[in-house]
Amino acid sequence: MKKWSLDALYTSFESKEFQDSLVQIETLITELTEFAVKEFNDTSNALSKLKTYLNKSEVLRIVLSKSYVFCMLTISTDAMNEEARKYTNKMQMLSSKTTLASTKFQKWVPTIENLDELIEQDEEIKEVEFFLKRISNGAKYLLSDAEEIVISKLTQTGSSAWSQLQGELTSTLKVDYDGKEITLSEVRNLSSDKSQEVRKKAYEAELAAYPKIAQSIAYALNGVKGEVNQMCEMRGFESALDQAVYNSRMERSTLDALISSMKDYLPKFHEYLKRKATLLGHEGGLPYYDMFAPVGSSSKEFTIDEAMNYIFDNFKTFSDGLEGLAKRAYDEEWIDFTSRPGKRGGAFCANIHPIKQSRILTNFSGSFSSVITLAHELGHAYHGDQIFAERITNSSYTMPVAETASTFCETIVKNAALKDADTDEKIFILEQSLKGSTQVIVDILSRFIFESDVFEARKTTPLNPRMLNEMMIKAQKEAYGDSMDEDFMMPYAWLNKSHYYRGSLSFYNFPYAFGLLFAKGIYAEFIKQGAPFVDKVNLLLRKTGQMTVEDVASLVGIDLSSKEFWNSSLDVIVGEIDLFLELTK
Repeated sequence: MKKWSLDALYTSFESKEFQDSLVQIETLITELTEFAVKEFNDTSNALSKLKTYLNKSEVLRIVLSKSYVFCMLTISTDAMNEEARKYTNKMQMLSSKTTLASTKFQKWVPTIENLDELIEQDEEIKEVEFFLKRISNGAKYLLSDAEEIVISKLTQTGSSAWSQLQGELTSTLKVDYDGKEITLSEVRNLSSDKSQEVRKKAYEAELAAYPKIAQSIAYALNGVKGEVNQMCEMRGFESALDQAVYNSRMERSTLDALISSMKDYLPKFHEYLKRKATLLGHEGGLPYYDMFAPVGSSSKEFTIDEAMNYIFDNFKTFSDGLEGLAKRAYDEEWIDFTSRPGKRGGAFCANIHPIKQSRILTNFSGSFSSVITLAHELGHAYHGDQIFAERITNSSYTMPVAETASTFCETIVKNAALKDADTDEKIFILEQSLKGSTQVIVDILSRFIFESDVFEARKTTPLNPRMLNEMMIKAQKEAYGDSMDEDFMMPYAWLNKSHYYRGSLSFYNFPYAFGLLFAKGIYAEFIKQGAPFVDKVNLLLRKTGQMTVEDVASLVGIDLSSKEFWNSSLDVIVGEIDLFLELTK
């Protein structure tokens, strides 16, 4: 069992370094707050004030984020760790104390009449031009100092606490499977088992386990979505979706073009799913328990070492830099690979700017799908590695572009695997690719529909598990049509997706579709242009914290407001579907 090492952050909560960081954070917050209260009453000496505040806030952010991520990473692999839970709460409280200084700064910046002039005359301020102008333009969504402070504090016992509850209950849920108790992550990993009997039994066991925690997690979902609805109304956003689009630094026209293209191409994905159903012995639609079933054959089961070596070889086809980053992640123990009790399900990558490193969590099972997941998360780490070259103020990129490098890296590995495969293995690899694309287009669309419906319904009533199940089935039927067997769907898909439980991050679904199709378009350009395009991709990734998504895309000549781009990327997937249909006649 290979686990990550967090020693580059701290060796323990009791260590002198971690305890000293708590004292330092308190001191830095006090200094920053006193400065903001004293200086942000007028715009005299604005340039000096800007530089002083930015420098102080960056020092604080470095120490605070380093300590915060140590707590978060620890609890993600050990949900019942009492110290981790205690210090996570402590970090949340400290974080809320930064609100007054931040709010005063965000209200003061728009009052600087000669802001453009100051930006042009000072190189240090010019570096954060996008950050400052976004503050200036977003001032209309800020509330009073007192309200912002109260909101910051209450979210710690509101949406943040509900999110932790969802994570704790799903990571500790015991599932009765085949006469023994296993974790939710373990039973969900069986969804890609070679045996249909195993897959169906795992699906039934998963469904049988969810009612144990459904009521509690329904309360969590109601708490999160209710809070977001209230905050949007107070801040002046028309809806949670409008806030998500604004926070994504994108235009609504871009999202509308993306969703429209996705809907237009649904029939082609339905063709693939129906063919898969036929190949697995079903008439009509595909039951959910076979949604992740392997098709074709591959005798290859990967050990962790084999998976990483496979990734190294394929990443090298893009650049030595990408291969080197993956090797560093492995050699320096950035990756926590395997499932165990108390460890959360799924996978994620945390990019840690203060130490210029990342940490990756996966639940590796040895399948080709697990290899793709590793490639995906290493793509996030590569994005982080590019961003680490920028100052921390410019390091925050938004949801849609967050999935670009990860999906790009997936594509590299999948396409490389196809080249030397025989027919049966080619079917297997193609199907693995299409399975992922279907999740990111069709299932993501169902999640988008579901979350839209939940936000709307939550305005007038709390939602119980039965109502949420019915809404999820409705959304799945709308996205999957008759390509999914309506007798075997996944009504509890709302319960096990942590993305729904983030008060500060609504609609974490469409960014995956954005990332997939954006990456497909970028990869197509890489194939055309070759090695010279690598530097353009790296520049694009570095600038994601300093531009709108539309401006980022323009760096490589892409117009995101046009359905033509999204259609052209979807056509790449259609090519894979057509090949799959041809090979499986």
